[in-house]
Amino acid sequence: MSTVAFRAGFVAVSGRPNAGKSTLVNAMVGQRIAIVSRRPQATRRALRGIVNGADFQIVLVDSPGLHGRNTRALNRALNSGAKQAAVEADAILFVIEAGRWQEDDERALALIRETGRPAVLALNKIDRVHPREALLPMIAEAQERHDFSAIIPVSALRGDNAEKFAAALAPLLPESPRLFPADQVTDQRMAERAAEIVREALMERLGQELPYAAYVTVERVEEKGERLHLDAVIWVARTSQKGIVVGAGGRMVKAIGSAARKALEAEHERPVMLALQVRERTGWNDDPRLLSMLGLG
Repeated sequence: MSTVAFRAGFVAVSGRPNAGKSTLVNAMVGQRIAIVSRRPQATRRALRGIVNGADFQIVLVDSPGLHGRNTRALNRALNSGAKQAAVEADAILFVIEAGRWQEDDERALALIRETGRPAVLALNKIDRVHPREALLPMIAEAQERHDFSAIIPVSALRGDNAEKFAAALAPLLPESPRLFPADQVTDQRMAERAAEIVREALMERLGQELPYAAYVTVERVEEKGERLHLDAVIWVARTSQKGIVVGAGGRMVKAIGSAARKALEAEHERPVMLALQVRERTGWNDDPRLLSMLGLG
């Protein structure tokens, strides 16, 4: 009697900024583990989302989007993190936006070729393609660009076809026991996750004014009875940015804190007390040593 070998491994989710990588990871995992924003470069550090099946475990590594801007140490660190995730993965899930092949897409594809890893292409945002027959030449063009193991049209936002990726990716992984417990869906610790939720609330309100000049740390996590108490700090690079985050009469930071608290309560299903401060750390986004300490190097 033959048995199916169990397969487990790491899949780097690669592509340019704003292609929908984090949205697709959330759709595949079945719950929201990666922050999503209309602003590009929402993902800064590689995080893992885990898809568990009867005979496979796919560990999705959602990495920063590859781009050509290298003016600051932060940009260089984000590109380095994306490249490292691809090099270390067993396979790659390459996400592009249907009908919009760009220079950064070509840069990401060049990295895939360089690694030699098998790759599955996600042709994302197909809900914007009309008529659907217009997808056929897009698929044909993608097949000419690279020998993908599979090409799957998907709307990550709606979840259309998201269930097909596990079947395409699992055979590309090595035979291996589970790398994480079967009920685990991410490797993020509570403090890391909370910091990302605060940053998401910040980006949604100040993405135009403050796209990349802030980061968030959680200084304290404490459980008191039914309540979860969190102390978080929004760090900015210049004094003028501190005023933007705080807002007139403190209204902006209160709005950010309120939105983050509601998201945290929904996730943890209990009351959350969130204390939020804004502090300045001059030039943090151009300091390689600090970026490395933050896990962004």
